[in-house]
Amino acid sequence: MNFPYYKGNLTNNYLVMINIIVLRLATGVSMDEVYIPAERAALLKADKKGIRKLEKLCSCKLKFRGANEIIIEGDGAFEEYTAKNVIYAFGRGFGIDVAAKLTHPDYYFSSIDISEFTRNKNRIREIRARLIGTNGRTKRYIEVVSSAKVSIFGDTISFIGKSDCIEEAETAANAIIDGRSHRLAYNKMEAAHRKNRERRREGVEEA
Repeated sequence: MNFPYYKGNLTNNYLVMINIIVLRLATGVSMDEVYIPAERAALLKADKKGIRKLEKLCSCKLKFRGANEIIIEGDGAFEEYTAKNVIYAFGRGFGIDVAAKLTHPDYYFSSIDISEFTRNKNRIREIRARLIGTNGRTKRYIEVVSSAKVSIFGDTISFIGKSDCIEEAETAANAIIDGRSHRLAYNKMEAAHRKNRERRREGVEEA
């Protein structure tokens, strides 16, 4: 499952948010829901401290219904939208503290569904193993270079970070999913990192 609010183009984030706000204003409804895997919903439900933190950050109240449905009652559409993003990211395997970074306007979420590339279960397991690496080394290296947070959960690999950071992490992940060597994947990510660093440096100099 791909994240519904960020899918390849950061502009989608803002367009969906605007649509949600317009819908709330038109209907007067101040409630939303999000579905996450039952095992993750159970973990969140048991994390009373995490729930209080999320409710405070997003000015909302959370209610659990069934095995995997979470109802969000917020002060407004933006607060509900933000809480939904955080909960969805938690559902993709991130801890609540990392997922809460999405309350900051310059942080985004992205997810790649490995099953969209292959339906072969053995191949999916192989790709997952390569994305994690021996003792988690591949995942950690992607995080170190890109500064994005990475979670591999189910058939997905997901990212939280600033837009440039996500772009760099996705570059490595896509190369590995395509069957490229780890070295080539790292080279592509490092090249994207250098390019972004140079662009930021040029922007500072121009300012």
